[in-house]
Amino acid sequence: MTDPTNPFEVMMRQAQEMAKAFNPTLESFTPKGMEQLWPTMPKDFMEMSFGKGLNKDGLDAKTRLLLTLAGLTMLGAQSDTQIRMTVRHALEAGATKDEIAETIGMMSMFAGIPSMTRAMEFAQEVLQEGKDEDENT
Repeated sequence: MTDPTNPFEVMMRQAQEMAKAFNPTLESFTPKGMEQLWPTMPKDFMEMSFGKGLNKDGLDAKTRLLLTLAGLTMLGAQSDTQIRMTVRHALEAGATKDEIAETIGMMSMFAGIPSMTRAMEFAQEVLQEGKDEDENT
């Protein structure tokens, strides 16, 4: 005897109901909405959390974030929110636009051209946001 209900769908439905119970605004949750709730962390906080705070002789926050960006590029299009947020944080940690583009571009050999292209599109969205903000000030 098998249950005709897909257990994954049941689990997702239960998780969504629980999230709505905790916070009713999650009923209309979107990944872009999450980005608006999560501000870019200040560089000093990133260094404390992701950089020299973990290992004083280890990688700095910028390098860690570029490595994170490489890994997210490997995951492909399902990481759109995470890629955009990581690009914002990498910029805040001192990464240049060229370093971000090179990090993503290097992943074409490992993740493939489609994943690299999609990650570049997400990164360009973030870079365009910054450009639009500069023009409005």
